Formats: sequence, C-alpha cells, structure tokens
Amino acid sequence: MKVGVLMGSPNDETKMQPAADTLAAFGLEADVRVLSAHRNPTQVVELVSTARENGYVAFICGAGMAAHLAGVVAAHTTLPVVGVPLSGGALNGVDALYSTVQMPKGIPVATVAIDGSMNAALLVVEMLAISDPDLAARLTEDRERRASA
Repeated sequence: MKVGVLMGSPNDETKMQPAADTLAAFGLEADVRVLSAHRNPTQVVELVSTARENGYVAFICGAGMAAHLAGVVAAHTTLPVVGVPLSGGALNGVDALYSTVQMPKGIPVATVAIDGSMNAALLVVEMLAISDPDLAARLTEDRERRASA
C-alpha cells in the first residue's frame, strides 16, 4: 500500500518527515514529493487523478500559508486526503489551518493540528486498519507502547 506524502516546498521536509517515518514503521510505502498547488498544478493533477490505478491508498498533504495543496488533491481523487497545516508566515500556521479545514461541501479533507504530520500518518493507518486485521493489530500494539512510554 502506497501513501502519497506531498508538500508544497522543500523547506517543509523536516515537518513532513514524521509522516513518512510513521508510515514506514507500519510497513506502508511513503511516496514523498515536493509539489505545489500553485507552482506545479499540472503535475499535482497528473499524480492524483491516476493515483488509485497506480496503487495509492491515501494522500497526506502539508502546506503553509494559503495551504491549497490538500484541497487541490482532494478535488482530483476520491482517495482519502489528510491535510497538515504547516507553521510559518505571519500567522505561524493559523492561516494554513483555516485554509486546510475550510473545504467546500463534497470535497472533504481531514485536517490535523499545525505541523501534525505524524498524526496524519496515524489517521491514514487507522483508516486502512478498518479492513486490514494485521494492520489493526500493529496499531493496537503501537497505542499500547505509547501509553506505557
């Protein structure tokens, strides 16, 4: 199972790396790419419009300020999309939070906390674990480990 981990800028890599690391810990492939909704819109649409056919099961999208990446991705796929508003800019991520969470009816984007890419990955794992008993067991073990840490 492959999850697209997209970010709007190379500067976002350190904030999005926890998503890739978490997915890898659960045995999921993370296809990490820098693609901007504004600078690379054609490439974003090409990737996500054929994602299901190419083995993707979900997308995690991190972007700051205007934060349109998750919405553009959600507009071109029916796979689950989790948005990660990223800190930065004059409002330190609050603008990105509002942009990510305020999607129009019919184009949902699940949204996690500012810089919450690890939780975005865990949310994707939870969705996949609905129909994957092995993944559900690993998720339970992870929760138990975190509770005792």
